[in-house]
Amino acid sequence: ESQKKIICLFDVDGTLTPARKQMEQPMADCLDKLKEAGVSVGVVSGSDYKKIAEQISVEVINHMEHSFFENGCVYFQNGKIHEETSIRTKLGEDKLKNIINFCLKYIADLDIPIKRGTFIEYRTGLINVSPIGRNCSYDERTDFFNYDKEQNIRTDMVKALQKEFEEYNLTFSIGGQISMDIFPQGWDKRFCLQYLTEIYDEIHFFGDRTEAGGNDHEIYEDDRTVGHSVKDPEETIQQLTEIFLK
Repeated sequence: ESQKKIICLFDVDGTLTPARKQMEQPMADCLDKLKEAGVSVGVVSGSDYKKIAEQISVEVINHMEHSFFENGCVYFQNGKIHEETSIRTKLGEDKLKNIINFCLKYIADLDIPIKRGTFIEYRTGLINVSPIGRNCSYDERTDFFNYDKEQNIRTDMVKALQKEFEEYNLTFSIGGQISMDIFPQGWDKRFCLQYLTEIYDEIHFFGDRTEAGGNDHEIYEDDRTVGHSVKDPEETIQQLTEIFLK
């Protein structure tokens, strides 16, 4: 039994850390105990390296055998970049430009209470689109989120995008309070599994957004993982203790 190679793979926000906040000491201790018990530890997040380093620290990332940012399009081993996969290479400049142009025109014609700036953010593995603009203030963000719940601004925009780019095989995923992500189908969190299945006998995944439509759903449901659904970091510690640290 002790010969089995096991990795625990964690979502970050809401699983290892309180939403958008930093990881707390009990969690860091728990991850150390896992390693002492011979279990590998890794993270997979839709966010980029910089955001995750702020939340769980560079030091913690350096001690992780595998860390996947932007769902695995940016892959680090032991704190060093190992592989990058870009949406540009996958789609080509023309398709990328068509998507960006469509979004800019769509947002220009959108009648919403306020608009700020940074409507489109190009990342390694995805395009992030925000109708209000990413550099809105915290209060403006909350106001938009509530307005969007009533008016379905993002849902309608996703429908328009799906119709326009049917042939492109893209996923349009509404996340957070103000934006949506656009990426090739299959480039959700499952993308990282291709790097792990050869190495490990068991891949345990822990996440808080495991419901259908949540960004942990696909990897949680995948046959290659043992999925664990948690509601917060406290429950993550509880489940880890139960399963691995008894």
